[in-house]
Amino acid sequence: MLKDLKILLGIPEADDSLDPKLNLILSDARKRLKALLGGQEPPEELDYIITGVAVIRFNKIGSEGLSSHTVEGESQSFSEDDFAGYKDDIQTWLNNQKETKKGRVRFL
Repeated sequence: MLKDLKILLGIPEADDSLDPKLNLILSDARKRLKALLGGQEPPEELDYIITGVAVIRFNKIGSEGLSSHTVEGESQSFSEDDFAGYKDDIQTWLNNQKETKKGRVRFL
């Protein structure tokens, strides 16, 4: 996942100066997703959420706590919830898990 994150952020793979920070961001995103999944370990199929949230979080470094920022006509606004854009995906995954756990009755 670190390699994918570096590609998305435009950081050369050989540049390992930010690796500790990036690994911490990925770890925190994984832990938060685990909490949103009710304590279940995030499956590999949801890794894109962890990577996407890590990009969002990396881009917010230095702007923690801001909801908007304007400089010379350029405006930025930040969502308070980094997972907001992924809520539907998370809920769909959770719903699918409930459906696969439903029991069946078979008559022999």
